[in-house]
Amino acid sequence: MAAAPVEEFLFYCRSEKGLAGNTLAAYRRDLEKLSAFCKKREREVLHAGTDELRGFVDSLYRARLTSRSIARHIASVRNFYKYFLSRGRIEEDPAADIGSPKQWKRLPKYLTLDEVDRLLDVPDHTKPLGLRDRAMLQLLYATGLRVSELVSVEQRSLNAEMGFLRLTGKGGKQRLVPIGREALEAIETYVQDGRPKILKGKASRFLFVSSRAGRITRQNFWIRLKHYGLEARITSPLTPHVLRHSFATHLLEGGADLRSVQMMLGHSDISTTEIYTHILRERLRKVYDQHHPRS
Repeated sequence: MAAAPVEEFLFYCRSEKGLAGNTLAAYRRDLEKLSAFCKKREREVLHAGTDELRGFVDSLYRARLTSRSIARHIASVRNFYKYFLSRGRIEEDPAADIGSPKQWKRLPKYLTLDEVDRLLDVPDHTKPLGLRDRAMLQLLYATGLRVSELVSVEQRSLNAEMGFLRLTGKGGKQRLVPIGREALEAIETYVQDGRPKILKGKASRFLFVSSRAGRITRQNFWIRLKHYGLEARITSPLTPHVLRHSFATHLLEGGADLRSVQMMLGHSDISTTEIYTHILRERLRKVYDQHHPRS
């Protein structure tokens, strides 16, 4: 069981900041780990000092966690103590001088246009689940949704006539995302010919449903996507995020501006979106090296 200060902080994050469930779960795991570390040293987590926190970070390194995971733990700890400092519950922030490991930006993997075409053609158009999966793949590639957003889409969120989707993303932020013609056609076919057969008379507010009338789970979609990737002869590991990266990369290659892509992806900071410009520069370099006579 988490310490009382941890529960108080999580309640604040949920009720006032409106953070998503995945973020809250990560906060809980990180802070429960910190609480257990402090308990072994006979210190209350709220009264831990900088030395205890440095010892905690050292323990994460000894456990051979990745730099990304360690950075997330540190971010959780910083937000935790920042909250209690703002409430006057502690006089100093013990996490203020705790440094994060350097995060090297890795270029995201993405599919070629040919790979996308092969993938979208794999689901069986004659079966209800195939129609559903084809519509999900089309929508994912057409909009760059996060998989958590994709499986949570409700029917009322879709405006097929206007061609856009209203989404609630991270932190409860809403955004409008345009949808292309092919994705809309795939969704319409699924809604008419596939969804009723899956539901078998049951009702559901979700667009993409399972036979139990609930939404399809993220885990189920991941498994099906992996299977479709193998059928499409895509050799690199295929995840929903790869399709999200493909959406952004292909938009920029087609001439879209970075700010528009940021809005469609739901990034709060454009620096997160800027990683895609590295892909374009890398590709231009390869094209130059391959084709310029004096390269």
